[in-house]
Amino acid sequence: MSSYLSPLQLNGFTSLNALSAQQYNELKAELLIRPFLAGQTVVCLSESLQKTCFLVSGDLFYQSAEGTEIYIEAGSEESQHALPTNTAEPYTLLAATDCSVVLIERSRLAGLLTWRQASQDLLLELEAEGEDMEWLSTLLDNPLFSRVPAVNIREMLKRLHRLDLPQGSAVLEEGGRGDRCYFLRSGNAEVTQSRDGQEQVLAQLSMGACFGEEALLSDAPRNATVTLLEDSRVLYLERADFLELLKAPVTEEVSFAQAGQLLAQGAQWLDVRRLDEYERGHAAQALHMPLDLLRLKERLLDKDKIYLCYCDDGKRSQSAVFLLTQLGYQAYALRGGTDVLSIMPREAFLCEDGSGYLLRSGGRFERSS
Repeated sequence: MSSYLSPLQLNGFTSLNALSAQQYNELKAELLIRPFLAGQTVVCLSESLQKTCFLVSGDLFYQSAEGTEIYIEAGSEESQHALPTNTAEPYTLLAATDCSVVLIERSRLAGLLTWRQASQDLLLELEAEGEDMEWLSTLLDNPLFSRVPAVNIREMLKRLHRLDLPQGSAVLEEGGRGDRCYFLRSGNAEVTQSRDGQEQVLAQLSMGACFGEEALLSDAPRNATVTLLEDSRVLYLERADFLELLKAPVTEEVSFAQAGQLLAQGAQWLDVRRLDEYERGHAAQALHMPLDLLRLKERLLDKDKIYLCYCDDGKRSQSAVFLLTQLGYQAYALRGGTDVLSIMPREAFLCEDGSGYLLRSGGRFERSS
């Protein structure tokens, strides 16, 4: 059975102990404790500049490309830090004894730590200005805000409007017009959608949650209803303010050429159109996850993988990227969607038809029969 670094173990490592609880959950898939036998290579020279290693048990032998050699024992002061401490020089890590380690993508960890520091600095400034720290710290723990400049967050807080609503209130309703983005300041809510005459629960929302943005990004009617489960305080941001302050820095787009480069590095197409559109033609090995079911099915995706979202005009894929970013995934929207292609290139891109691929847990997929 797989074992992962626990929050208690996390506290024993400098840098990892700076992560918030939300960041720990976001990173947990990469905190797998990997066993190695004495003599095995833990990190090879070619991947050393992409990996950060934390020694959980046993001993390691470090050798730099320049010939520097260091013996590292678990429990020593040196083992409490990310290995190696010199991150600019290629190296090899060998298991000097049977050992166990955690290996994390260096850029991912650096991004989380950078945002953690920046958000803490911002929180201290806002606390001095009298802002509520409990709500703000929960809000800023949302991975969405790691892409939003501090100046945008400050301006957003100035432009938020407040609503105090009783239990049972529908903050927004399926089919309604989308003109605002909402945040839960306090309380809990439920996201539901009508399917075959029945209400299906898509998600539960708690303090700090952002919702209602999908209709703003796609210019489509609301695709779900959000109902308060208790008396709550809700904050909202008008459409123009949302597009200016949050959409621009969060919904990253790529061209077809850039998408090709990411695919070569292991990225995955994610088709967020309706099933009938997908079955008429989709990209090779594209997974199907319609926008209206994204909250419900996102748990099947792999947080270690990059997802390239596409639709016809690019609006639904922007909504998908915004939502996936909130949930801790790395995703990009195909700029302009398939509509920017002329007929022949579009047919070449949407080269497969039928029901396509079934998504399994952990991002695995298989061709449907």
